[in-house]
Amino acid sequence: MGNNNKAVAFVLALALCGLLVAEVAAAAPCDARALSPCMGAIMLGGAVTPGCCMRMRAQQGCLCQYARNPSYSGYVNSPRAQSVVRACGIPRPRC
Repeated sequence: MGNNNKAVAFVLALALCGLLVAEVAAAAPCDARALSPCMGAIMLGGAVTPGCCMRMRAQQGCLCQYARNPSYSGYVNSPRAQSVVRACGIPRPRC
């Protein structure tokens, strides 16, 4: 699967999971789609932007929930995603 296909699959997974999260926990602030500014860094190893870190910090309390979701746990638990978390100065979640 090419990088473009992986990026599309990641965006679709984020959208689907975001909808599921919103449906299951309507009052919770967790929204996986909010992490879309981090997609380039997580999927392609691109630069970690200030916008990515801002969103990552806002979703910090949701990272374990995302990591347990089989639809995109592979992305959240990936070495690149862990590098993004570190680059943003966020402690690694203990799930």
